[in-house]
Amino acid sequence: MREFKYKSPRVHTGDLRTPISFYEHEPNDGPLPGEKEKKVLFSSWAKIDEVWLKDLEIAKSNGTLSDITITLRDPQGEFIPTNGHYLSIDSPEYISKRYNIIHVQPNLQDRRFITIVAGLSL
Repeated sequence: MREFKYKSPRVHTGDLRTPISFYEHEPNDGPLPGEKEKKVLFSSWAKIDEVWLKDLEIAKSNGTLSDITITLRDPQGEFIPTNGHYLSIDSPEYISKRYNIIHVQPNLQDRRFITIVAGLSL
């Protein structure tokens, strides 16, 4: 019989230290191309990681290596992030950078959290 050994969770609420905001964009008015922020959809605390090895293939297929992995508490239906949303990280290291959501997945090891892979938008 296998011996029981407690394994602490990889992420806990003490790791969620960085505020993030999710945005919705709309096209610019007039003849110039581009988008502008329409409104803030949701704000939360998150853990920010560089891209994981398992997500590196997704990053390569998108043509970017400036992807980040974000872990946040599951909003329980209050907000469901999709790849049509953008996010910003309220930290001095990520000032004035907007990220496109590439992939959203539930954390199957711990159902309290969801994982988002995001790439830097140009």
